[in-house]
Amino acid sequence: MRKTLTVLAALLTAGAASAADYAIDPTHTFATFEISHFGASVNRARFDKKEGKIQFDRAAKTGKVDISLDIASVNSGTAAFDKHLQSADIFNAAQFPKARFVSDKFVFNGDKVTEVQGQLTLLGKTQPVSFKANQFNCYESPMLKREVCGGDFEATIDRAAFGVNYGIDWGFPKNVRIVLQVEAVKQ
Repeated sequence: MRKTLTVLAALLTAGAASAADYAIDPTHTFATFEISHFGASVNRARFDKKEGKIQFDRAAKTGKVDISLDIASVNSGTAAFDKHLQSADIFNAAQFPKARFVSDKFVFNGDKVTEVQGQLTLLGKTQPVSFKANQFNCYESPMLKREVCGGDFEATIDRAAFGVNYGIDWGFPKNVRIVLQVEAVKQ
């Protein structure tokens, strides 16, 4: 019995040890959003400050993600619009300085990640969000001499579910497309 428990403990430890930790590379990670502007054009912006970590085990087909965005770093390319996005009308950066996506559910097709399902917290409200992978790959970085994993992911959210209701009465849509390009370096 003792030998069986020792073997079981060794197997569990080996499985846990194969998961690797990755740190988000902020120079290759971008979080952007877009929303239709009266059906004429599309407003786009990104968050310049982001941080996060990923735990990934390709063999076990598991992973975890924890990414935070600094709301005050929103950048549309227009200072006046950035200030409005940061205001209580929209993101309320003073009261809710961070947006956060946390996941422990990676969906695979073969060896490729096809989706990451998790919880997005924005304006103090948490809702389930699934990011579909448009592409995903791991590679040995010739510059860093370490493995890098990443992908291009997208999701569409109902902003009203998070309390972002500005302009809905004027015809702005509730749906907002989020594109998350992520690369993370194995630690």
